[in-house]
Amino acid sequence: MDELTRVIRHAAEHAAAYRRSLPGRPVALPVDHAALRAAFSRPLNGSPADPLAVIDELVAAAETGLVSTAGPRFFGFVVGGALPAATAAEILAAGWDQNAFNAALSPAALAAEEAAGAWLKDLLGLPATASAGFVTGGQAANTAGLAAARQHLLTEAGWDVARKGLGGAPRLRVVAGEERHATVDRSLRLLGLGTDCVDTVRTDGRGALDTGELRRVLVSDPDTPAIVCAQAGNVNTGACDDLRTVCDLAHAHGGWVHVDGAFGLWAAASPATRPLVDGVELADSWACDGHKWLNVPYDCGYAFCSRPAVHADALAYTASYLTRADGAPAGGADYTVESSRHARGFATWAALRELGRDGVAALVDRCCSLARRFADGLTAAGFEVVNDVTLNQVLVGFGDDARTDRVVQAVQRDGTCWTGATTWRGRRLMRISVSGHATTEADVDRSIAAIVRLARAS
Repeated sequence: MDELTRVIRHAAEHAAAYRRSLPGRPVALPVDHAALRAAFSRPLNGSPADPLAVIDELVAAAETGLVSTAGPRFFGFVVGGALPAATAAEILAAGWDQNAFNAALSPAALAAEEAAGAWLKDLLGLPATASAGFVTGGQAANTAGLAAARQHLLTEAGWDVARKGLGGAPRLRVVAGEERHATVDRSLRLLGLGTDCVDTVRTDGRGALDTGELRRVLVSDPDTPAIVCAQAGNVNTGACDDLRTVCDLAHAHGGWVHVDGAFGLWAAASPATRPLVDGVELADSWACDGHKWLNVPYDCGYAFCSRPAVHADALAYTASYLTRADGAPAGGADYTVESSRHARGFATWAALRELGRDGVAALVDRCCSLARRFADGLTAAGFEVVNDVTLNQVLVGFGDDARTDRVVQAVQRDGTCWTGATTWRGRRLMRISVSGHATTEADVDRSIAAIVRLARAS
């Protein structure tokens, strides 16, 4: 066996052993950060080292600092554990070492993105004619969508933002809910629009946009072009905006609708939850994550735009040394802000092939059902679930804020499962996000038992 085969096989065996251990290992334990840094921060060797020994050293150094986010009882940050086929495809992608900048550099990477993008649009209820950019995650997808919105609205106003920039440009405003995800604001900073341009719309009791208030805000300044940011899946409650009404109102005022659907856009993939995103196809751009509910490896997100030419105009570039493959369609770096691009399409393609249409729907349905199981179990134990559990998010209160924080910290130290904390409507709450394909009813019941035990001791 040649050395390269031995090294790759050795690393794959370590990875597989780790994944097999996830059901039984603690999700996370307190970390000695000084010891962890010391394990990595040894003096750099002067002469080359044996690659097999390097892999063993890496595994040993990382062991105490790994969090079982790919396991069945990690319920923080809407993180899904990577599917088997997607994981294997990621290993292949590393072995192939492709740069997915364009079809001249990697025809296979671009073809995989094109095919997987078409499947994604079909599953998510988006127009088949929309562009699909494979990006790092929701932040990059929101930035791409809002860049396209800026490009389109300023072009409509007679301003070439690509050439002139924003100095002296016609004013734009962004209309967004008070519970929008923080990545929207960061995208606005990165795009030079700033957060002062945001007209904030209040949300209803579920955390969704109040459409009556949206109508009032749009009417209040009809002459200023508006980017309306809607949400499919409130980061705390899971609530989805009334996308049909939002799109109708925004378009009646000449606006652009961008949907931040990092995880909630996946509701469209199941007949049971599809009504929550009714009207999603009417929007102009969409952001979605693959490493959340699709359970592909980090990092992977998707930026879609109803106007592919606008999408490319906002993000693409040319240079004298760049070569395009003859007959190749737009794609790759045309729809993203990266030139040296990881070939993310391979893992997405593999995940969708492994699951199929029915499997994606079943994954969404199962996570929603398990979230309700969490809510029912913790309610039965006497604790307060404060949100309507319509998707995969559960918010739980344990009395006063200090006690809730103590419970969350105890759960994270215990290692049975991992949940986060959030502040919603002025209250500190435990936030449980069920997103992993490996999670079972037994995992939920075991986690409920641990949470109840720790809460009663707090």
